[in-house]
Amino acid sequence: MIRDNRGQVIFYGFMLGLTILVLALALADPVKEQIDTTRNASNMDCTNTSISTFDRSACIVTDLGLFYFIGGLIFIAGIAITAKIVFE
Repeated sequence: MIRDNRGQVIFYGFMLGLTILVLALALADPVKEQIDTTRNASNMDCTNTSISTFDRSACIVTDLGLFYFIGGLIFIAGIAITAKIVFE
């Protein structure tokens, strides 16, 4: 009898994707705290209305860092799950 490893590969893909998803959710709070620390008055002073446009754009990019980091990890988790299903 020939055994098919497809079920094991799909299960491995689910486990890998779920691990990456849990990692993304676990890192969300420390990354947000670091971004808040970076944006406070003693570092970038993003609440000041008279900062230059360069500093204002740096504040916006720093704000978007959390979204890009967590969104990227969730995207990679989705790829790990669907790639094992589609390409095996």
